[in-house]
Amino acid sequence: MFAVLKTGGKQYKVQAGDVLRVEKLAADAGETVQFNEILMVGSTVGAPTVEGAGVQAEVIDQIKGEKVIHFVKRRRKHSSKRTKGHRQQLTLLRVTDILEKGADKSGVKAAIGAGSVSGAAVAAAAKPAKKAPAKKAAPKKAAKAEAPAGADDLKKLSGVGPALEKKLLEAGITTFAQIAAWGEADIAEFDEKLSFKGRIEREGWVEQAKELANG
Repeated sequence: MFAVLKTGGKQYKVQAGDVLRVEKLAADAGETVQFNEILMVGSTVGAPTVEGAGVQAEVIDQIKGEKVIHFVKRRRKHSSKRTKGHRQQLTLLRVTDILEKGADKSGVKAAIGAGSVSGAAVAAAAKPAKKAPAKKAAPKKAAKAEAPAGADDLKKLSGVGPALEKKLLEAGITTFAQIAAWGEADIAEFDEKLSFKGRIEREGWVEQAKELANG
């Protein structure tokens, strides 16, 4: 039996025993993780995902991909250009099991992309939302996305105001360290998901975040 899973913005067709490389996951070698975003299992097609399905895999190692040369040229009055090399961080996995149902009750750690979501945000998402007391009326205005305890002031990044900070917080980005760890794939993913229209690279957020994270 085969399954089609989605992780890191890519789709993979797998079956038990397959070894594959995916974008880096927050897991150590020897750990078992479970992919819950399953688009297809055997002849069952999801809408968009198959409810209760999952793919479990053992982490073999954390590796790096082949070196990619990245060239950037800005056509302005004071033009600039730069060339840099990049090796994407990857996780090497071996698929151990494909679950058609019951994955939500397996108790296996979910496969989470490294640096994309903070541990605090994952823990908060796992807790059931508290219902508002029946006697109190619902607030008329939507509640602001408040930064959790220990979060950095993301407005220190060039071009980030309250609106962009809210988008980052809602995506689970709360610290400069998370942004500093972004690779090319992470930048492309967040640029598209949050509609930043090239702002991340244009403003140099990753470089700024590294400086701010180091104090």
